[in-house]
Amino acid sequence: FGTMDELFEILTLVQTNKIERVPVILFGSYFWNPLKQFLVDQLAVNGKIDQADLDLFTITDSIETAVDMIKAAPIRKAN
Repeated sequence: FGTMDELFEILTLVQTNKIERVPVILFGSYFWNPLKQFLVDQLAVNGKIDQADLDLFTITDSIETAVDMIKAAPIRKAN
């Protein structure tokens, strides 16, 4: 459950603008697509999350896509 806890924690922080948007990359569509489908079918359809919240993460099987997303992310300076 720790992985899901951390995933939803970061998504909530981004969703509520508590932190800047960061690339949230879920690698392995076979594993992650059923979770996304649940989010669509149960949460988005019932108004528990906005459809736009589903854009807070990316599911991919491509290493190149993941690397490109990381490279395209803004560089943040430590405080």
